[in-house]
Order: sequence, then structure tokens, then C-alpha cells
Amino acid sequence: MWFLIPVAGIVGVATYAIIQFFSDKNKEQEEAERKKREEAERKKMEEEAERKKMEEAKRKKMEEEAERKKKEEEEEREKKERFESHKKRMEQLKGQPRLPKFAEPKRYDIWLKPDLSTCKFAGSVAIELNIAADACFIVLNAAELSIDTASISFTHHVAATDASNSNQVLKPLYVDVVEEDEILVLDFFDTLPIGIGLLTISFKGTLNDKMKGFYTSTYEHNGEKKNMAVTQFEPANARRCFPCWDEPACKAMFKLTLDVPSQLVALSNMPIIEEKVDGDLKTVSYQESPIMSTYLVAIVVGLFDYVENFTSDGVKVRLYCQVGKVNEGKFALDVSVRTLEFYIEYFAVPYFLPKLDMVAIPDFAFGAMENYGLVTCCETALLFDNQHPAAANEQRLAIVVAHQLAHQWFGNLVTMEWWTHLWLKEGFTIWVSYLAVNQLFPEWEMWTQFLNDCTEGLRLDGLAESHPIEVEINHAREIEEFLFDTISNKKGASVIRMLQSYLGAECFQRSLASYIKKFACSNAKTEDLWAALEEGSSEPVNKLMNSWTKQKGFPVVSVKVKDQKLVFEQSQFLASGYLGEGQWVVPITLCCGSYDVHKNFLLQTKSDTFDMKELLSDESNLASAWVKLNFNQTGFYRVNYDEDLAAKLRYAIENKYLSTADRFGILDDSFALCMARQQSLNSLLTLMSAYSGELKYTVLSNLINISYKVERIAADANPELLEFVKQFFISLFLRSAMKLGWEPKKGESHLDAMLRGEVWTVLAVFGYDPALKEGSRRFHAFLDDRNTPLLYPDIRKAAYVAVMRRANTSNKFGFESLLRVYRETDLSQEKTRILSSLTSSPDPGIILEALNFLLSSEVRTQDAVLGLAVSREGRETAWTWLKDNWEHISKTWGSGYLITRFVNSIVSPFASFEKANEIEEFFANCTETKITRILKQSIEQVHINANWVQSVQNE
Repeated sequence: MWFLIPVAGIVGVATYAIIQFFSDKNKEQEEAERKKREEAERKKMEEEAERKKMEEAKRKKMEEEAERKKKEEEEEREKKERFESHKKRMEQLKGQPRLPKFAEPKRYDIWLKPDLSTCKFAGSVAIELNIAADACFIVLNAAELSIDTASISFTHHVAATDASNSNQVLKPLYVDVVEEDEILVLDFFDTLPIGIGLLTISFKGTLNDKMKGFYTSTYEHNGEKKNMAVTQFEPANARRCFPCWDEPACKAMFKLTLDVPSQLVALSNMPIIEEKVDGDLKTVSYQESPIMSTYLVAIVVGLFDYVENFTSDGVKVRLYCQVGKVNEGKFALDVSVRTLEFYIEYFAVPYFLPKLDMVAIPDFAFGAMENYGLVTCCETALLFDNQHPAAANEQRLAIVVAHQLAHQWFGNLVTMEWWTHLWLKEGFTIWVSYLAVNQLFPEWEMWTQFLNDCTEGLRLDGLAESHPIEVEINHAREIEEFLFDTISNKKGASVIRMLQSYLGAECFQRSLASYIKKFACSNAKTEDLWAALEEGSSEPVNKLMNSWTKQKGFPVVSVKVKDQKLVFEQSQFLASGYLGEGQWVVPITLCCGSYDVHKNFLLQTKSDTFDMKELLSDESNLASAWVKLNFNQTGFYRVNYDEDLAAKLRYAIENKYLSTADRFGILDDSFALCMARQQSLNSLLTLMSAYSGELKYTVLSNLINISYKVERIAADANPELLEFVKQFFISLFLRSAMKLGWEPKKGESHLDAMLRGEVWTVLAVFGYDPALKEGSRRFHAFLDDRNTPLLYPDIRKAAYVAVMRRANTSNKFGFESLLRVYRETDLSQEKTRILSSLTSSPDPGIILEALNFLLSSEVRTQDAVLGLAVSREGRETAWTWLKDNWEHISKTWGSGYLITRFVNSIVSPFASFEKANEIEEFFANCTETKITRILKQSIEQVHINANWVQSVQNE
């Protein structure tokens, strides 16, 4: 059995092992099951967690999407509201006369790069602004510029004490250019921070050919045509060069930098502080200017020579001109230095800038412009041929220079607050320019010549379509239509002279100096000047002058003798002959029998009387004494004498008892009254005969101008009367012409030199055969030798007119010869003389050729108007030509005041109601607003002429 025990043991062990094996196996399975269950549970939990996470993410996403949609809806609503608000604001801003005042420019940093070959320019401006009130938009001026909207930003300058904040940069949400109002509107999302900030804008523009804004002028150098770049910003054209606050009250300081061709001269208001040349280009930087208005900023880039001098207190004065013409600039330079010194003393205020440049520009519409420190002028107004001097050109040059330099104080230093007060600088500077030139050249008798300007003011202001000196300007586009005309300029100057005469020269000067000191570097209104003069004189200046500046027109003071008393009555003078309703405070001056016996008083009512016994106690003297009102013509009014007083004055004229100014005034008043049908033509001619042998320039010149107008009226009234009138005028002027002769006399006066040409011209116009022959003879000598003494400049106009009066389509030699002289000369003043003579031919065919020549490329744009004063015989030809070419004329000259010259010169000489209707019909659909007023004035003049013709026919 022993062998059985081991086997059993082995079996037991095996069984145990098997059991143990299966037991372990079950445990493993259970563990695996457990782990599997745990894994499943874990996965389930993870899945649940993931599900919850996904649900949470989905919930959050839904919430975020809802929030986003809500935000987008809010932003869309806000954007829509902002857009609607912007549209509403834009509608409110359109048509506004002035820019909003909450943003005030303090300083401009301007960079410009003109390309003279492509006539384009690029630029940028950084404008330091003071934001004075809460607003989310900025409005400034811009016109004809391509604005880089992406470049625009406004950076608020945080105060230095606030170190925790950095400068805040804002970008506009909307950028709009309103072309019709010439404004740039920048609308920001956020309200602009109050205080100082910097507005930066980049832009591009075109150097235009319209002689305004930033434009090109052409010149020749070594036979090659070249461009120069020039600015003309007055009245509101700086906006065509750079975005700005283009209003006179928005004064600021200006710092300019120019990138220009390295071989050219680049000028601006201030001296150059740095010039860096880089190959063909150079960068020119200028000193910062004193505070000034945008219309006075100036830039000139071109090829120039210059001459220079210094004032006694060290101001550098230079005159720039085309290469080779410096000798022609020496006279203007001398006048500039002397005039500057005179003004420094007269105004008792120094010239504010370290230099004064004057530049002669070939293409220049305004004649001259007073830019601070950089005066720009048309060549004809600044250059003077010393080798062949003409007295009239010499005088015009002196007046132009004196006028522009006066602006350095009256306009630049003290600036009108708004264009309503334009007359304040223009009228005043005309007056003071005569003061200065009279000081420099007393032999020219400038105050007597001033009466020509006064007469122009009276002529225009006698129209129902005149306007007050002060015109309320509602928009910048109205400026050229209403202002820069004879009323704001010459009537303005005349009432200033009247006031100075009333207050006294010393009182006026002292008060004026006080006014300039008070408003230096600032802006002023008309009332500010009156207040200064009132304070200095203790006179009721404001009351006196308001009647002259705030209403249109002027009075005619009628005077008669009754019971040894002078009876005065004032009424508004109208050239139409109808009664006006105005009333003025009139400074009456009168003398009786002698300039030592005089009386001054204010006529403040419609009528008044004055006892002559206060002046002359002797009854025999009372009966024979002449009475002259407005002696020396210092008042801006006309006088109508009764027959007895008029006869005594005529006797005084014949016997040379009266001053030059009074002889002028009596004649001019009589002519105006005759035109207004208050006197007969016969009485006017009788008075004119008293001037036979007259040799005073101003009187005889006016006599000549009146004769031209009377001759035209006589021709329209009665062709048979025409020949009588011509012979009357020839005999009237012949005595003076014979005394003057054709040749200059040794030591003769400046005025005689000017008078000679005018006398022989009028005799040629009226067909005096010896004048025609002699003028033609001298012209032919001139064709053979341009330096012949037979045709010196003072008489060239007379010779040219003589030649043209004989020119016709069958014999065009004189006309073609004159054109040849025009083409060969490089003297601007010679070209001017020729252009003003070409249309004096009586032949309509020649007139038409001459007018067409004015529109050719051979005539500079601003010079075309010089040839519009056509002969009486050419009126109808000129009118047809104007109609045929109106589209071209309107396009070429329609953007400036020159177009008004086309209308007035050609329309106003007519004298029939039928023609007035024809003119109205032609212009009925004209959209040029700038001609509206001048067209009305011209048509009114046609009606006045027509009524005058009827009156003459009825005599």
C-alpha cells in the first residue's frame, strides 16, 4: 500500500494545485471584471463629464453667440445711429457761412512737394488745435484736394503733469468732403478731448491754370518754356493748397518745408533757416511765421534774379524777377524801401518781419497781393523799363507798391474779422497809398489824381444795383461777387479821405496809430476803427460814418440862393434820374468868393440854410461872389447848383480862380447830372467850353474821358449831331495839344508827360487828321528803329491808336505791324499798350480779328481783358463775338473776377432798350453766379444810356 500513499499525495497536491489554479484564475477574472467595471464606470463618468463639459461649452457658446449677436446688434444700432447722426450733422453743416468755432488752429506745420513738369503736388499738414468744447467732429476747409483718409489722425496731447497717461490717438470714423461748401468733415467715434491736440492729414493736388490757389505761371528761359509754382490765396483759396481753417479770424503761425528742384529759387513768407540738397531736389525749411491769416501764406518756386537793399533800420528788401530783368526792378525796389520807411514812421509801429520780398509774376489775375513778407505782383505792375520810361507806368508802379506795403500793417498785422469788413483794409490802403506816394513824389499831385478813384466810386454807387460798403457775406463763394469791386475799394478810400479831412490829419494819424497798436496780431471790425477815431477826436465818428458804410448810394446836395441865404437840400443821387430814399450825415465844406472865406458844418437833415452874411458882409460881394461846395472835393457827394450859382462858377473856371480839384469836381458833377437828365447836354457842353486850353493833368484827363462818353451818346441820339460834337471836342483839346506838342520838353513835369499821350490819343480817336498822320509817321519810324526818339513810350499809345484808326480789312498793314511789335517785345508794359490799342479800329472786320487774338495762346489770360474797350463802331461786333465765344470765356475766366470785365466792357456801352432786352435774354440761363451783380449793373447802365439818348433827342 506504500506505493499508494505517494500517489494519493500527488493527486491531492495536483488537485489542490488545480483548485488553486482555478481559484487564482477566478480571482484574476474577478479582478479583470472589477477593473472592467471600474473602467466602464470611469469611462461612463468621463463620458458624463465630457457630456456635461460639452453641454457647458455649448451653453457658453450659445451665451457668447447671444452676447455677440447682442453686441453686433448694439454696434449696428449704434453705427446706424452714428451714421444717422453724421448725416444729420452733414445736413446742418452744409451751406453754413462760417466754420464751427470749438476747434481753433494755433500752428501749422506744412510740407509741400510741387512737381512742375506734371503740374501736381503732394503735401501733408500737421495742425496744432485747441479743442475748446465737447464735440466728436472737426470741420475745416479743403477744395480740389485728394485727401488720404488713412493718414488722418488726431492726437490729444496729455498734460505733462499727467505722467500716467500716454498721448491718445484717434482716427475718424467718417471722412466727408462737401465740394459745394469746400469743407472737410472728420467725424470721430469718441468725443474729442478738450485741450491741445495735433491733427495730421496727407493730401495731393493739382497746380492749376486758374491763377488761384496753388497754380502755375509760365515763362521763357533761353528760349524754352518753363513753369513756376505760385500761390494766390486771397480771398479763400489756401484751402486749394492744404486743408486749413481758411477764414481771416482763424489766425495761426505757419512753418513751411518745401521739396523743390535744386536749381530753382523757393520763396515763402519767412527767411530760409535750412536748405539741404539731395541730387536734383532740395529741401527748404523756413522760419516760423508770426500769427497771421491763411490767405496771407505764400509760396513761389521758379527761376529768378533779384536786386536788394535795406531800410534804415535793417529790414532786407528784395525784388525778384525773371532772369535778365533785374534792371527793370530797380525803381520798384527803391520805392519799396522808401515806402516801408514812411509807413514805419506814419503808423508808429515797426515792420514785424525780418525781410520783405516782392516777386514779379508773369501770370497773375489780381494785379498784386500783399502776402506777409512776400508780395506778389503781375509783371506789368512791378517792372519798369528805365531805358524807355513811361510816366504813367512809373506812377502806377509806385501806387501798387505803396498799396501792398500798407497792407503789411492794415490787413496783415491788423486783419478784418470777416469779409464783411474787407473794405476796412482795401479802402484804407488805397487812401494811404496816395498818402505815401504823395510824400515820395509831391510833384505828381497825387491827391488831385485821387479824384479819378473817387469818380469811379461815385459812378458805380450812382446805380440802383450798387451795394453798401459793408456787405453781409453769408458764404465764402459770395466774396468775389460782392467785394473786391469799386465800392469796397474806391468808395471805401473816398469816405476814409472825407473822414480824415473832417477830423484833421494829425488827429487821424494819432488815432490810427492807437488802433493799430491795440489790434496788432489780432482781428478788428469797422466799429473798432470808428471807436478809436471817436476816442481820439471826441467827434461822433460812428454816427457820421454808419450812414456812409451801411447803406448804398450817396447824396446830391442841391444849393440855391434865396434872400441872401444858401438853401441846401440833400437827396440820394441815382444816375437813372429817379429819386432815391437815402439820407446821410454830410460833412459840408463851402467857400465863397475866395478860399480864405469858408465854412464847415454837418448837414444831418434833408434840408438846411446858411446866411451868406456870416461870410461876406458886403452886399456887392454877395451879389457877385461864386460859391463852391465840397471845396477841394474831399467829400463823397455831388453838388447841383442853381443857374445863377452855376454861371458864376463857370466864370470862375474861365478866369482860373478855382483850384485844380474844384475845376475837376464841378465838371464831374455836371456830367453826372447831365447823364441823369437833371441838366441838358447843351449846358454840359457850355461848361466844358470853359476848360479850353486846360493843362492840368487830372482835369483835362477827366474832360477827355467825358468827351468819349458824350460822343457815343451823340452818335446814338443823332448821327448829324455826331460830327458837330467831334469838331467841338477837337477844338476844345487842340489848344492844349499844341501847347504840349509831340516832343517832351526839357524839365517838363511828370504830369505833362502823361497828359501829352492822352491828348493826342483823343484827337486821333475823333479823327483829327494831323494827329492821325503824325502818329502814323512816328510809328513807321519805330518799325524801322525800335529805339527811335520819335516814338518814346509816353506817346506810343497815341501813335498805336492813330495807326489802328486807319486800319481796315483792305489795308491791314498797321494792324499786322502792331501785332509784330507785340510778338517781338518782351516788355510786359509794351504788350499792355498794344492790347489796349488793337480794338480802336472803326472797321468791324479788324475788331473781330483783334478780339479773336485776345483769346489766343499768345495773350496771357489776365491780359485779355485789356483789349475789350472796343471802338464805338465795333460795339455790335464785340457783342456778337462775346455770345459766340461765351462758353469758352466762361470756362476760362469764370472762376475769377476777370470774367466781369468781359461782361461790363462789352455790355454797358450800349444805349437802347431793345439791346438791354436782348442781353437779358441771352444771359437768362447763365449759371455763372459771379456775373449776376455786374450783369445787372451793366444792363442798368444800358437803360441809363438809352434814357439819356432820348433826352438828347428831345433837346
